[in-house]
Amino acid sequence: MSSTHSSQPTSVISDASRHTRRQFFAQSALLAAGSAAVAAEPARSAVTAERRPNVLLIMTDDHGYGDLGCYGNPHLKTPNIDRLHAESTRLTQHHHSPVCTPTRASLMTGRYNYRTCAIDTFRGRAMMHPGETTIAEIFAASGYKTGIFGKWHLGDCFPMRACDKGFQESLVLRGGGLSQPADFPGGEGYFNPILLRDGVPERRDGYCADIFANEAIAFLERHKDEPFFLYVPTNAPHTPLEVEDRYAEPYRKLGLDDRIAKFYGMVANIDENVGRIMDALDRLGLRDNTIVLFMTDNGAQMPAEALRFNAGMRGQKATVYEGGIRVPCFVRWPEKISAGKDVERLTAHIDIAPTLLDLCGVPAPDTVRFDGRSAAPLLTDDNADWPDRTLFFQWHRGDAPEPYNNCCALTHQYKLVNGVELYDLQSDLAEENDIATQNPEVVTRLRKEYEAWFEDVSATRGYAPPEIVVGHERGGPTYLTLQDQRAGEGGGYGANGFWKTRIARAGTYDVTLRFAQEVNSGTAHVQIGGTRASAPIAEGAEFTIINGVKLHDGPASVRAWANNPDPANGARYVDIVHVDA
Repeated sequence: MSSTHSSQPTSVISDASRHTRRQFFAQSALLAAGSAAVAAEPARSAVTAERRPNVLLIMTDDHGYGDLGCYGNPHLKTPNIDRLHAESTRLTQHHHSPVCTPTRASLMTGRYNYRTCAIDTFRGRAMMHPGETTIAEIFAASGYKTGIFGKWHLGDCFPMRACDKGFQESLVLRGGGLSQPADFPGGEGYFNPILLRDGVPERRDGYCADIFANEAIAFLERHKDEPFFLYVPTNAPHTPLEVEDRYAEPYRKLGLDDRIAKFYGMVANIDENVGRIMDALDRLGLRDNTIVLFMTDNGAQMPAEALRFNAGMRGQKATVYEGGIRVPCFVRWPEKISAGKDVERLTAHIDIAPTLLDLCGVPAPDTVRFDGRSAAPLLTDDNADWPDRTLFFQWHRGDAPEPYNNCCALTHQYKLVNGVELYDLQSDLAEENDIATQNPEVVTRLRKEYEAWFEDVSATRGYAPPEIVVGHERGGPTYLTLQDQRAGEGGGYGANGFWKTRIARAGTYDVTLRFAQEVNSGTAHVQIGGTRASAPIAEGAEFTIINGVKLHDGPASVRAWANNPDPANGARYVDIVHVDA
């Protein structure tokens, strides 16, 4: 490859936190020790006669079915992904949720996201319940090394971070993406980002996708002699559309809209990094015994249908039409899976966890109840039996799902959208011809199945967000951002909003508040449960520290504001650190 893709870490612990660095790193060490203990548990894998296969899962962000050369894009060049496609078995009717977090929850658990509390992408609705068991936890308990480098988007705070949920090594961005409300103050977007390494902030030099590829390659080098589960969920090509001009310029020269040129440039960079990771597998002798999956998290981001190739499908991200939920998914395992084969049976995100565990001979705990089924037979047996079933996809904004709001019930042949539109996908992939009136019995059946499913998943945990745990000895400092803030009475962010937390240890805490730039004087206030504290805002200060806040253990809502409780004066960042000796 022509680029060196170098990146270097830089400490970003602010002066506001330096007085607690000893506690911070002591707590981080405890966390690391806990992860190591999980990794050291005896393997339970059913595969004993030969080395168990490795797993590499690559998932890109807001990258549509038509955004690949191998699926007919007339402009975009993706030679490395195209090569991987040619070497793989392809699941051509694979479906994910319409947006980021729901897909990630289902991918990690093998369960519908409505069971997990991770129902949306922000405002406290993107935190997966810590009681869910992830595929990383199962692999780690079976002796695999586990790592994630990229976008987690299932919780930024203990006990919901990637490093709390089975990933022994992690370098991830916060929230749904860089340049979003969860990004660190001082973050520079996709270049030179501030990331979290195992929960500790770290600034890295370089472009985000290059950084994550570098980390993935280093992980492969460290663990080439032991089984591993490596998850590389890039945040590109999600907006903002930021990439070096050398990637976008070839598409500008084709006369494409500048947004599309930048988007295609981001995909070209991803393709280059996929090539680098595949080259590393070859160089390290890992190619034949590594299961490689490539997929995207949902359909194409805006603009899709109007401005770029969408593989003949209707809709885009956030919709339940095929352009929003049908995604590329191909699997390479030279030792066991045929190359160049298309599997046209219906599969989904809920199938990935049971499939990977099955292929690796790793049993799931008896307490885990998957909604999906193992697709291993489809991948390894040309004559495998695969009974049809109905799958369900739904997403919309709000604190709780509503029946028939942006949903679909999907079988191999039919799709019922919002309970009223019916399409035959075998003859109408573009979903142009509503055949509901001609097939009332199909509509009635799928409505009944959808209603039973909705009642079932809603009864699992309900939809209240899980609590952020503050002050736990393995949690380190708690970083609260607008990503996880619950909306107040006014419906927006700011002083009317709150964070739902639980104080793990009664004691003394220091609280650091950061406000919008225009709030640069007056008094900062914080209320945590029944405790309220204040401190003056120094003129021109980037943050205000309120020292010595005494907190009781137990549930506590957190609110923070400057001067008066107007939404414009709400804190954008609230850092809480336990300081008792």
